[in-house]
Amino acid sequence: MPGDDHSGEPAAGDKRRHARAEVTLLVEYDDADDLVGDYTDNLSTGGTFVATSRVLPEGTRVRLALSFPGLLETIQVDGEVRWSRTADGGGEAGVGLEFLAGEGRDRLAAIIERVRSRDPRVVAPLVRVLVVEDNPHVAALVRSGLAGLTRRGGEMTFVVETAVNGREALDLLRAQTFDAAIIDIYLPVIDGAHVIHTLRTELKLTLPVIAVSAGGPTARTLALEAGADMFIDKPMRLRHVIETIRTLMQR
Repeated sequence: MPGDDHSGEPAAGDKRRHARAEVTLLVEYDDADDLVGDYTDNLSTGGTFVATSRVLPEGTRVRLALSFPGLLETIQVDGEVRWSRTADGGGEAGVGLEFLAGEGRDRLAAIIERVRSRDPRVVAPLVRVLVVEDNPHVAALVRSGLAGLTRRGGEMTFVVETAVNGREALDLLRAQTFDAAIIDIYLPVIDGAHVIHTLRTELKLTLPVIAVSAGGPTARTLALEAGADMFIDKPMRLRHVIETIRTLMQR
């Protein structure tokens, strides 16, 4: 799993135990397909390589915690270190793991099948939101609010990208796929109304667009005429923004 490793530090008690004490390595994937692909290529064979700077002696008991955005509960599988490699030895530093036979491996296989089929009890729908806002405090508020909704077990998992001006927003819209956008009307470089008009006409995008502004009726008219689905006055209530996104997505 080169490049996917994100090692978690063991608890203080773990550090005092023998070298065979259990430690946890967190492995984060980009999405469900990334995990399923790695399972097919590596995990299903009973072992894998995990890139990590941690020094783990042979025989160390390890618990892998597998995760990706939208996974409702971390997948855990136990194993033992069979070999290790440092960066000094050439190649990427890490450890080779062998998974322990038995219920854990069987449970992993069953969960992967549920991930593959996007079982809603295991994987929440992933909603990619573009927030176009030149005020970093407002952008951070929206991002943290959507992340908080995800952590509380909402029926959707939100992944947020941000842009600080209209040109940056259009570049992202051309390069990536989004499920919804929150766009301020008064932006530097290219204004929000032009961004909305361009994504509707030139880019032919049908994603739900929520326009926001403190500009009152004038801004509302500009936004709706450009093709926004909804307009919210600033200062906006985060709960209103979230409920609006959910309503538009359900349509």
